[in-house]
Amino acid sequence: MNILISNGRVVDPANRSDVVQNVYVAGGKIVALGTAPDGFAAERTIDAGGLVVAPGFIDLAARLREPGFEYRATLESEMEAAMAGGVTSLAIPPDTDPALDEPGLVEMLTYRAKKLNRAHIYPVGALTIGLKGERLSEMAELVEAGCVAFSQANVPIVDNGVLMRALQYAATFGFRVWLQPLSPFLARGNAHDGEVATRLGLAGMPVAAETVALYTYLELAKITGARLHITRLSSAAGLALIERARAEGMDVSCDVSINHVHLCDMDIGYFNSNCHLIPPLRSQRDREALCKGLADGRIDALCSDHTPVDDDGKQTPFSESEPGATGLELLLPLTLKWAGRAGLPLLDGLARITSDAAKIVGITKAGHLSPGARADVCVFDPTAHVAVTRDTLKSQGKNTPFLGMELPGKVRYTLVEGQVMYEG
Repeated sequence: MNILISNGRVVDPANRSDVVQNVYVAGGKIVALGTAPDGFAAERTIDAGGLVVAPGFIDLAARLREPGFEYRATLESEMEAAMAGGVTSLAIPPDTDPALDEPGLVEMLTYRAKKLNRAHIYPVGALTIGLKGERLSEMAELVEAGCVAFSQANVPIVDNGVLMRALQYAATFGFRVWLQPLSPFLARGNAHDGEVATRLGLAGMPVAAETVALYTYLELAKITGARLHITRLSSAAGLALIERARAEGMDVSCDVSINHVHLCDMDIGYFNSNCHLIPPLRSQRDREALCKGLADGRIDALCSDHTPVDDDGKQTPFSESEPGATGLELLLPLTLKWAGRAGLPLLDGLARITSDAAKIVGITKAGHLSPGARADVCVFDPTAHVAVTRDTLKSQGKNTPFLGMELPGKVRYTLVEGQVMYEG
């Protein structure tokens, strides 16, 4: 279908463009900006006057809960949530059941997602069989099946010898490894090891759980030459280690979740299980350091860390609750809120969930609005506010610390390959 998106404020971070102009879509691609191409006849016109037209958002961590955890969420429910949030590309962690350690599982997941005709998915394969940290997965075969990188999700490898071999294997073929810095023997608590955890009687997880693992990962990556991406950074000390590694010339990128740039351990309040996350919410000092690092580019991207959990998993004592928060529909509002608080122009704020995220995943045909690019587009109202309630969330998981809040940024249209998949 030929679609004209007219009079919108087109914000395209990849091309450093922020201007009111028309966008022309045909054959599932962006065919022109500003002036209509020869012979273009619009079959549908979307009036974007007063709205922002941006590349569809790219989420670096979205658990869709299939296969294995359909009682928490389904592909159908989470794809609808993605469309409502303007998220058109999703990187999928490998901690499904079974883990994404076989080509057949990856192909099944991508096939099911393609049949739903919603967001594009980019599976991240399991670094080791079953995420057990013992035997390496067949990475080359998993890449052929569609994996874009390899990870242990939040299951750390105990044996550093296995990790070193995995990094050597990945480096040989140029595969990027995504690791969440969690030391297996230190990351056993369920809240930041600080005053709040002590007062509430919760088992603390020290910042050292991140920095000890991160130091190990960086040293092994330096030895092996592996391309490393650090996921869900949570501390100022962790960010300092990343900076030092880059100063030494290492190829390492990192991201942070929307939860950790807005919340700290104080937000646990009186055992709010929606704030039970991995990694845990850190101190206010850590949060401010992460916000600053994200604003000045030391942290490369922002993700939702979308982890839908059923009510039974959250309606238990904090220490026994299932960690995780839903976030697909909140990626845009919380990005806008962070960028506004940081004093960033919209162009730079949206870069963290479009062009910058695209570089990490390795997407070249999305994350921007250049002519010839895939027509994955989000049209949103930056001035409208959305109420975060159980009824308004499309995700099957209603677990978020932001329930009851009003946040800026309402998605009006989501297009995937030139098809309007959501209107709100």
